[in-house]
Amino acid sequence: MSVTTTQTMTEAPTFVEATLDGRVPAGPVQTLWERTKFDMKLVNPTNRRRFKVIIVGSGLAGGAAAATLGEQGYNVECYAYQDSPRRAHSVAAQGGINAAKNYRNDGDSIYRLFYDTVKGGDFRSREANVYRLAEVSNAIIDQCVAQGVPFAREYGGMLDNRSFGGAQVARTFYARGQTGQQLLLGAYQALARQIAAGTVKMFNRTEMLDLIVVDGRARGIVVRDMCTGEITPRLADVVVVGTGGYSNAFFLSTNAKGCNGTAIWRAHKRGAYFANPCYTQIHPTCIPPVGEHQSKLTLMSESLRNDGRIWVPKQPGDTRPADQIPESERFYYLEELYPSFGNLSPRDISSRAAKRQVDSGRGVGPLRNGVYLDFADSINRLGQKVIADRYGNLFDMYDNITGENAYKTPMRIYPAPHYTMGGLWVDYYLMSNIPGLFVIGEANFSDHGANRLGASALMQGLADGYFVLPSTLPNYIAANKLEKIDENADAVKEAVANVNDITQRLMNTNGTKSVDHYHRELGKIVWDYCGMSRTAQGLEKAIQLIPELEAEFWENVRVTGTAGELNQELEKAGRLVDYFDLGRLMCIDALDRNESCGGHFREEYQTPEGEALRNDEEYTYVAAWEYAGEGEMPLLHKEPLEFETVKLATRSYK
Repeated sequence: MSVTTTQTMTEAPTFVEATLDGRVPAGPVQTLWERTKFDMKLVNPTNRRRFKVIIVGSGLAGGAAAATLGEQGYNVECYAYQDSPRRAHSVAAQGGINAAKNYRNDGDSIYRLFYDTVKGGDFRSREANVYRLAEVSNAIIDQCVAQGVPFAREYGGMLDNRSFGGAQVARTFYARGQTGQQLLLGAYQALARQIAAGTVKMFNRTEMLDLIVVDGRARGIVVRDMCTGEITPRLADVVVVGTGGYSNAFFLSTNAKGCNGTAIWRAHKRGAYFANPCYTQIHPTCIPPVGEHQSKLTLMSESLRNDGRIWVPKQPGDTRPADQIPESERFYYLEELYPSFGNLSPRDISSRAAKRQVDSGRGVGPLRNGVYLDFADSINRLGQKVIADRYGNLFDMYDNITGENAYKTPMRIYPAPHYTMGGLWVDYYLMSNIPGLFVIGEANFSDHGANRLGASALMQGLADGYFVLPSTLPNYIAANKLEKIDENADAVKEAVANVNDITQRLMNTNGTKSVDHYHRELGKIVWDYCGMSRTAQGLEKAIQLIPELEAEFWENVRVTGTAGELNQELEKAGRLVDYFDLGRLMCIDALDRNESCGGHFREEYQTPEGEALRNDEEYTYVAAWEYAGEGEMPLLHKEPLEFETVKLATRSYK
């Protein structure tokens, strides 16, 4: 695996003329998962401790998987770059988690959650996976309540629900504005119990930097101790990657600064297909940037749109404060353009609508780069205490960041990179095309198509970790004879040498500019040309600019410190090297997909009303890209998507 600088790519991608098989069993989706669980092979409880499972990532997906497999009796090693699993970025999720309990008796069902998710993803997801997700959603709530997760409750003690975008029922369970934190604490206590029992070994401050593939199977990882710099191989029978998404390719995103795509990208370079990298989600309710100095952006939960109304001045260029603009001169654009869903329209539609308003000169705030999220009507109707009970910590956070009291004046919001629907390709069993490499949570592509509905990320992470992977992983172990390997195997030594080579090359740079300088420049390119809207001309320009910036990076970056110590500059540099290649693949995928769908909006393909215009005849497939070597165009594999239960239709929220 060379680390030579990538050259500019101008030729078209090569399509591999073979159908990629998602290994979905035959039969109706309504009974598919239960039948599949019965048909899969099992591992005898007394034999499970003989098998070692490596899990990379300790968030909701990884932490839940480690706890569950440990309790089943497997020998589990869990790796996280944080100093504690409690600091995984799942902790930052705010609004809630979906489930089809139908406690409000408002027409919800497993089928409706399935339908809403397929439709919300703009018909670019695998039906079987989505139905399974909806099917296990109810068990997730039962599991979390049993763990003591303090979901909000109504006066009588029943679990409360609220609405999220893209749905006309109230199915979202929540814990004020800190649902992710509470769910993560539930998963963490289950994980801690298994650590104490000895079934799980936890390795904090340890980063995966390569995948070890022996005889075509994933058999381990190469890690760096982030405190000492020691680089070592860790071997196992199965590797599970649950390291989240790659929104930080944009530099400015709602993700924590440590979130990165290195684990999935290094696995991709070892042969794992990368699916739909251009499917990125821009969240409509974030605090707008205030200048060039910022290093990240802050999410304001989508749940706020239950009680907040989004508007801009009708008159472009209106600079009056919000309280001086009369009701008749306000444009509640989501309510007027999408009356059926209003302020709870899906994220991709809401984000593009906000962009259109700001681009038309109706932006608000000092930089005219936001829209208003106004709670005045709800406060007048319900009282400030009710709003504070629902969203108090979010209002406090907004006040701390902006110095503005959102109880008195509207919040200012604007879309920002938040989540990535793309990820490593997996089959129905959550295994990649590399046998023995399973990918869970946001790190895979499987459930959300071209646009994720709000409150579905936590649902997928816990579904994969608690319920799906613990059923499918034993099937792989039981069906294959896994020979023992040791650290002297050629593939192991080559992977370790590769990590050492990359590390040494980064440390040998002696330029004058920081890693953050180049990451910010890369982020601008990806945001400008592969962000909320894309064009063929812009994408072609980005594909040219990114390798040029990468070449300059290798010539003029400066990585301070040494490799044998805690060195955050070295960590950031290694991750940025991967973002150069990943950012380019995002643009290649977006350029190759000549349609608009969900979060992928090509300006050339839109309806007269400015909505996404799909091309179902040519693009109803998963684009799974194969790494072909440094400087080479990736190879394209296509997994056809079939819609037998939910028929293809033009998505409408009007």
